[in-house]
Amino acid sequence: MNMKLKIKIAGPKVHDVGYRVFLLKHAMNLALPGLSTYNWEENGQQEVIALVEGDEARIAAFRQMVEKNKPELAEVSKVTSEDYNGEVGRASEVAMFCSFVQLDKAIPLLLKIQDNTSVTPQILDEIKGMREDVQPGYARQVREDIRAIKERLGMS
Repeated sequence: MNMKLKIKIAGPKVHDVGYRVFLLKHAMNLALPGLSTYNWEENGQQEVIALVEGDEARIAAFRQMVEKNKPELAEVSKVTSEDYNGEVGRASEVAMFCSFVQLDKAIPLLLKIQDNTSVTPQILDEIKGMREDVQPGYARQVREDIRAIKERLGMS
């Protein structure tokens, strides 16, 4: 029999610590078909709301996991749950949304890294010089190794 549950995770730091991705991973590991997650704020306190739908055993396992575990950087003060009668989205929709959210956070950081790590012609010349320094030695070593192998096999 399918059931629905609303889980509220509250604390001083539950936003921007990967909580929704954390919940998604565990819901998918439990094969929960229904999951919706969103950030909320109530009375100055951060909250993550998870709406879950599935069979009773999987819901119980998910609730237990949420009560005992959290993302590394999260600070949780209270986890509550209650029966829920509204709509619950699909876990696949949350996966897609989480991907977009993470990309939205990553792209500006990657652009900053790109701006701060310009490769100058001098650096390129230095890299080419290193490669040229390595190649002759490498080729010489390969030739010596081949000659030694041939000698051992009596092919010289």
